[in-house]
Amino acid sequence: MNANAGDAKAGGVSLVRIGGADTVTLQFTGDWVHGAVLAKPVGAVLAELDTGQKPRRALLQTHDLAEWDSRLPTYLLGIVDWCQREGVEVDVSGLPEGVRGLLKLARSVPERSGVRRSAEGAPLLAEVGKWVLGGLKDTKGLVYFIGEAILAGVALLRGKARFRSVDMALCIQEAGPSALAIVTLISLLVGLILAFVGAVQLSMFGAQIYIADLVGLGTVREMGALMTAVIISGRTGAAYAAQLGTMNVNSEIDALKTMGISPMEFLVLPRMLALVLMMPLLALYADLMGIVGGALVTVSAFDVSLVQYYNETRRAVHLHDFGIGLGKSLVFAVLIATAGCMRGMQCGRSASAVGDAATAAVVNSIVYIVVADSLITLICNRLGI
Repeated sequence: MNANAGDAKAGGVSLVRIGGADTVTLQFTGDWVHGAVLAKPVGAVLAELDTGQKPRRALLQTHDLAEWDSRLPTYLLGIVDWCQREGVEVDVSGLPEGVRGLLKLARSVPERSGVRRSAEGAPLLAEVGKWVLGGLKDTKGLVYFIGEAILAGVALLRGKARFRSVDMALCIQEAGPSALAIVTLISLLVGLILAFVGAVQLSMFGAQIYIADLVGLGTVREMGALMTAVIISGRTGAAYAAQLGTMNVNSEIDALKTMGISPMEFLVLPRMLALVLMMPLLALYADLMGIVGGALVTVSAFDVSLVQYYNETRRAVHLHDFGIGLGKSLVFAVLIATAGCMRGMQCGRSASAVGDAATAAVVNSIVYIVVADSLITLICNRLGI
């Protein structure tokens, strides 16, 4: 066997029918190496075998065979597969010993189904069906998780929920004080951006004082709770999914079930309560930082004093505006905790599954947040709040 093509001769295949076409002999000649030209592709040989009366026996022989490499066994394998599918007996005794060994090795372990790449993509209707079935599966899992979470909440109200207070304190620490730094930075910058955006138009009419109205109302009613929720979804929601997913990989959740401890009460409930308690406080803090950021721009870049900015903010922002922002933050907290914990509990048994769960938790959280924010804003607009 030699892999050098050099001045390779064309590899040929001659087909001879013997004994009333019951037996066919295929003789292989020339060079069968990479770069050599083949007289007939394997498809042409199979078409010739399938034409007319189908043979009962096929003899594979070599005649004046020169150099060959893996190209010859690959070619022969296509013929052998066709013969096995059509019920034709194959005799490979006329082939070189090395070729017979490679054919035997190739046929010793059957090919797994589904490993070959399909030349054609799946039909559009099949893709739509998979998407619909996946959506139904996710919806069923969400409904099931919400039902278990409600039962865990009922057990908490009855004083029968079992979880450790130290876990609750740790979750509060991670969801609240540990997030202050990033919430401070983002909220301050969002306030700066709102002030600059409003100032571009308001300064054209000499109404820079109303930058305080724009920043105050925009931050308190919308951006404070929304930006805090986005931060927490990427920080805490992903952490919940990764933590619970790792526990699932290590069979810790199965161990809790074996001991008769509800994972929803022991693992999910403390995390949901921690977010519900901390999100309104973080949203209020984000409102303060956003207003401070707007004040920095308005006082330093425009002809507005700090007292004027403060008085205009007090006049524009009312208590019900804070109530809307706090209500949104509570809804966002429930949605983030639900998405993170649900994806963690549904995680597979591999390291890649943990990463997929964390990614899905963040994506689902943001989608839930945006949809809920749109609905709440629409309802408030319809009610004139």
